[in-house]
Amino acid sequence: MNYLKAPDSGGSKTQVLQFLVEIQGISPRIWRRIQVPANYNFWDLHVAIQDALGWLDYHLHHFEIKGKGKRKVARIGIPDFSGLGDLPEVFPGWEILATDHYNDLGIQATYEYDYGDGWLHTVMLEGYLYRNPKIKYPICIGGERACPPEDCGGVPGYENVLTVLANPEHEEHDEMKVWLGEDWNPEKFNPGEIKFDDPYKRWVHAFLEK
Repeated sequence: MNYLKAPDSGGSKTQVLQFLVEIQGISPRIWRRIQVPANYNFWDLHVAIQDALGWLDYHLHHFEIKGKGKRKVARIGIPDFSGLGDLPEVFPGWEILATDHYNDLGIQATYEYDYGDGWLHTVMLEGYLYRNPKIKYPICIGGERACPPEDCGGVPGYENVLTVLANPEHEEHDEMKVWLGEDWNPEKFNPGEIKFDDPYKRWVHAFLEK
């Protein structure tokens, strides 16, 4: 694979970024390796992470990241448009290029999705690569295990899901199978089945069609 040490001036058109995404606090690991265009902003990256993992993008999110040479950690995602919250300021992800903060190999962000369940992910920049003209990006090139169900209660709730599924005699077993669907398997993942949404269309749906 043709890795580069750093992006060049034409990177937005000729290069892609490779990320390793892992859900924190779960063993065995749930992870994905994705490649996205180098001109992606943080909203675009968010959509790619959602699609690669299997989340449904029902909830708020933000990244916390401190790029090389940056003075402090930045929070980037969906701002509190109501102005009523007491959380630190979150800057809109669609206005900030990912490479503004992912400006060196090995830089990691904590990506939080669903403030109720509190899913935390580590998102690490692994490499800069030349774009393959035969590939439509983004793509998922690896990963293991299925995404946890939405609204299952975070890591403790997910562990309870696995406990219930593993015990056919559990009083909630049948109900859990109905909720998850008969085909849901926590160990099943196939990167070839991942379909990526257009991040701009997702943004329009989220903010302009309501």
